[in-house]
Amino acid sequence: MRDQRLLVLGDVMLDEFLWGKVSRISPEAPVPVVQVERQSFHLGGAGNVAGNVRALGGGAVLTGVVGADAAGARVREQLEAAGVEARLVVCDTRPTTVKTRIIAHHQQVVRADRESSHDLPEALADALLEQVRGALASCRALILSDYQKGVVTPQVMREALAMARRRGIPVLVDPKVRHFALYRRVALVTPNQLEAEQATGIRIRSQDDLQAAGRKILAALRCDAALVTRGEHGMSLFERGRRAVHIPTAAREVFDVTGAGDTVIATIGLALCAGSRLAEAARLANAAAGVVVGKLGTATAAPDEVLAAVEAAARP
Repeated sequence: MRDQRLLVLGDVMLDEFLWGKVSRISPEAPVPVVQVERQSFHLGGAGNVAGNVRALGGGAVLTGVVGADAAGARVREQLEAAGVEARLVVCDTRPTTVKTRIIAHHQQVVRADRESSHDLPEALADALLEQVRGALASCRALILSDYQKGVVTPQVMREALAMARRRGIPVLVDPKVRHFALYRRVALVTPNQLEAEQATGIRIRSQDDLQAAGRKILAALRCDAALVTRGEHGMSLFERGRRAVHIPTAAREVFDVTGAGDTVIATIGLALCAGSRLAEAARLANAAAGVVVGKLGTATAAPDEVLAAVEAAARP
């Protein structure tokens, strides 16, 4: 997977964490008072996907939109530190998406979001697509990271998919239900179980339900494959013309699921570019996700951690 180069397009965010402890309840309202001891920042959304690609040894190019604000500047600093090539459009009328999580005693107390989730105007979408056009020539796959914050619009999806098809580059999508119709004919979509239920109208309570939902996604999107991530129940891979593959979870302990989906799609993208079959790539992504959910906060998995997880899963 080393040196495989991927383009990540989508909603770029900044994840802010305020870490502290609680020793009393506020006299003003029945809420805990968190005494903040430290603050940290991490790449979020599509930025976290690109960060995961780099952490696994691949090359990452990130295209997206940030605001002309302090948060946008911090995103660019974080990308440079992570070794991600940034091809960002800076907008002075749209803020950078910031998710602030307050953590006390290893528990998330509250999350506050600052964002604009309106679809990009046409001129901004055109500028973003120019960045995509310039980056695709050097990349082996395109990952769409859709957090429904306005970047993945019908125009952006239509033109980005057309560019990728002309170059014979696979497109992998971490989806949102509202945009499902935009993902037709991609190589892979990776909904979680709730998204799969909402997209298909099938409540997944049994293996038969799961099978029906997976096949319905393939038929509706005419995509090559769908990977349904199911938390503690692992993952289920549905490929056109093949039997479903069910992969048990690799997580030993779960501290925080933040960004696990980003890790999954980054790992699969790299593995496919390196020549892996999709079922093998999904198993590797399952191991990588098991690593990151064992960490608190937005996290990535290093190659030695993933290899250790694979080896542990292989032991009887």
